[in-house]
Amino acid sequence: MTFRKLFVIGAAVAALGVAATSAFAQTNAQKSLIDAAKAAGTVGEQSDGFIGFRVGPGSPDLRAAVQATNSGRSALYARSAAEAGTSADVAGARMFQSQLLPRISSGQWYRNDQGQWVQR
Repeated sequence: MTFRKLFVIGAAVAALGVAATSAFAQTNAQKSLIDAAKAAGTVGEQSDGFIGFRVGPGSPDLRAAVQATNSGRSALYARSAAEAGTSADVAGARMFQSQLLPRISSGQWYRNDQGQWVQR
């Protein structure tokens, strides 16, 4: 791994640790909705670093919670990418690999790089 790749990963992890609460823009209610939807298999993490719908469009409240979370993540990835000199897409994908994928609980779903939903 090159120094630049390690720096990008380190910057993304540091940015997440420092700004996780505000950048992810989740209220407790939004987090609860998303956590319940993950447990039910309605939504899951995606390899691009965002939450996606696996089944159906979800309720209006769930759609709003996912949108708010994804908006916060988008801002975080843009800041991290700017600091590391890379793209937001790369920062999001690296965040998925380093932080989000390891946190997916058994029984929950995630979308891999091939676009397939996989249950852990």
